[in-house]
Amino acid sequence: MSVDLNPYLGAVPDAVVERLSRARRVLAVGHENPDADTLGATLAIGHLVDACGGRADLVCTDPVPRLYDFLDGVERFRTDPDPAAAYDLLVISDCGSLDRIGAVRGRHQALFDRLPRVVLDHHASNDDDGGAADWIDPDAAATCEMATLLAARMRVPLDAAGGALATALMAGIVMDTATFAHPNATPRTLVVSAALVAAGAPLSDISRRLYRSKPDRQLRLFGRILGRLETSDDGRVVWSTLLDADREATGTDVEHSEGIIDLLSQSETAEVAILFKEAPEGTRLSVRTKPGGVDATVLTGRFGGGGHARAAGASLAVPPDAARADVLAEAARLAAAVDR
Repeated sequence: MSVDLNPYLGAVPDAVVERLSRARRVLAVGHENPDADTLGATLAIGHLVDACGGRADLVCTDPVPRLYDFLDGVERFRTDPDPAAAYDLLVISDCGSLDRIGAVRGRHQALFDRLPRVVLDHHASNDDDGGAADWIDPDAAATCEMATLLAARMRVPLDAAGGALATALMAGIVMDTATFAHPNATPRTLVVSAALVAAGAPLSDISRRLYRSKPDRQLRLFGRILGRLETSDDGRVVWSTLLDADREATGTDVEHSEGIIDLLSQSETAEVAILFKEAPEGTRLSVRTKPGGVDATVLTGRFGGGGHARAAGASLAVPPDAARADVLAEAARLAAAVDR
């Protein structure tokens, strides 16, 4: 069975297709603390460049979490560009801002600045308009949704590499829609996903790996965080804190914190759910909000962050204890304005 994506291919900018088709050596970069969407989109860029007779180096400033070992080709990721490579194109996937690339950009600033680039991103908070081939589509549920349309526009079969392309792209969509449970899943998202399933993407297995299979130590970590849950007097804001000591006590890594914020957001009364995560730079915020209520990018934007209306994040240069007062005050103000 095939699924017709032609009605949606007009969304793909010509400049993106032209640059990728002509490039011979591509530096394909995802964001720091990688998730399935940035990994899937960056892997897809690798497949598209390969199909055009070029070569791509896949780069992420942080190591790929073991959770994503099931993605074929994930071993291609490196933490820095090849110093001997004659790159002729930079492709940045799923970065709401260039700062989201992380430390690798600072280590190779001159290279990043001189290369012509393509940006693929779906974050509503991305206001970058500096590139002729920057494709930013906030209506896309995931950057992998965009990358699927790009592959179809470039006539690269979605079942390329024995289904590895379809699997990588499906993983990004599953991650960013929580297996189509979030309101960001649109009719186009479902059609694109149907095309990927038709191309061999194992939807059920991907969903199980990302959302329904966790090591016991991760569940113990979740228990500690949920046991620390706090709620505002009116119930409209819930929050908890993840400390380094929690990871030490449970033998977990940073990657095992994925999913905690989604549990907090299941509060039936809260308009805003916040996870304060102790981090080397101070505190990282993860925010979730209910449909039709607080725009999460408004809250995180107050602290220099961004993301999507329902899911966003930010980093603060102070420890969690110092971050809470201002963040919770702003969250309470925004939640109080919601009229249901």
